[in-house]
Amino acid sequence: MGRYFVKRILETIPLMLIISIFVFMFIHLLPGDPAKTLAGVEATNEEVEAIREEFGLNKPLLVQYFDYMKGLLTGNMGRSLKSNYDVGELIYSRFQFTIKLVLAGVLWAPALGIFLGVMCAIKRGKPFDMIGMLIAITGLSAPGFWVGLMLVQILAVSLGWLPSGGLESWKGLIMPSIVMGQGIMAVLARYSRSSMLETLREDYVRTARAKGQKESIVMFRHAFKNSLIQIVTILGLQIGGLLSGSVITETIFSIPGMGRLLVDSIGYRDYPAIQGLLMIFALQYVLINLVVDLLYGVINPKIRYD
Repeated sequence: MGRYFVKRILETIPLMLIISIFVFMFIHLLPGDPAKTLAGVEATNEEVEAIREEFGLNKPLLVQYFDYMKGLLTGNMGRSLKSNYDVGELIYSRFQFTIKLVLAGVLWAPALGIFLGVMCAIKRGKPFDMIGMLIAITGLSAPGFWVGLMLVQILAVSLGWLPSGGLESWKGLIMPSIVMGQGIMAVLARYSRSSMLETLREDYVRTARAKGQKESIVMFRHAFKNSLIQIVTILGLQIGGLLSGSVITETIFSIPGMGRLLVDSIGYRDYPAIQGLLMIFALQYVLINLVVDLLYGVINPKIRYD
């Protein structure tokens, strides 16, 4: 496993290099001129050119890319065009808010989704199954922004139980965690159910039942354990989307996290900040997929890494 881990880490280097090229080109294809945005409507051409000169925006794109990569390899993401702060420090100051949202969603959604899916599979065709799948379909169908707005209207405005925004107390995490976690819960419930139903049709499950083993042992030691690989795969993809998916949640609940910073940076065409955020979002996807692959060997020791 050690060799496999090192191999996968090394594979992330060319992958992140390719991602950096796509991110850089995508950002520079955005309409608008960041120098004109920073200078203001009434700025003269000389003032606009001075800003381009200051931030290196007048250099050829290839030169700008190599300058960016040179700084990135030394831990320097550049300076924000909007605030002139170091991009790394700017992102770090927002990271604490986003990670709170991610953890708030991860703490309940995966557990509830997997439990709901497994129990629906065990009670297939019964009222519990139909109610559970109705909850899952509703969670998949309801857009996150709509759920967030409805929660604010009902729990904050109408009832006054929770704050409408911010993270001044633990109560401020309740509504954002619901918005962040609803999709994960719903997806995992659907996949857990289908994975369990598929596993329950396997020969070794029927053999275990024929041997007279208790139904609880058959369900959880044989069926659930062998369903975990598919469930963990989906879980990894869903958690990977939480960090970048915080944009809507942070905007609705006025939370100054990384998602909100990305929206503001796009509005100002703040190239260094946008690049830094997108690279971090991409890196966390890659790392989570690596963790998922390593978990396969823990869940099923028969898997061998070549």
